[in-house]
Amino acid sequence: MRETLVLNASFEPLATVSLRRAVVLVLQDKAVVEQAHPGLRVRAAAVEVPVPLVIRLSRYVRVPFRRRAAWSRRGVLVRDRHRCAYCGRRATTVDHVLPRSRGGGDTWLNTVAACAEDNHRKADRTPEQAGMRLLSRPFEPTPSDALVLALDVRERSALPEWLPVPA
Repeated sequence: MRETLVLNASFEPLATVSLRRAVVLVLQDKAVVEQAHPGLRVRAAAVEVPVPLVIRLSRYVRVPFRRRAAWSRRGVLVRDRHRCAYCGRRATTVDHVLPRSRGGGDTWLNTVAACAEDNHRKADRTPEQAGMRLLSRPFEPTPSDALVLALDVRERSALPEWLPVPA
């Protein structure tokens, strides 16, 4: 796990940061560890800190309202958990349900994760024209869902039970 989830003082997800940045925030008393990796610790000459999975800021930070999560190729792969929307194998590319050449855009509802073989087989057609069926429908994650999904946690038990995890 390379990323640490940062919560506002109100327990609202704000961002993900590197492990190094998370440890610095904890050592500067700007954040407290809410959830740590079991049995892992960061040690220095005079200090020992649990390896944080989730930290909470000590002071509330006012953030502008984010209505939508920004679209990105990485975001689509993370949203679909790197699984091909057509066959279920490991996905490495992003496919446009309605091809860009036919007016489809880079949006959450028009893109799915796909393996290279299925992306090539579908080519410049819609899934119906290619005789392919989507295993799951694309959806637009909320900004906080996108942050939790970016953590790429394999097991639900690795996160606090009070933190909602999108399905």
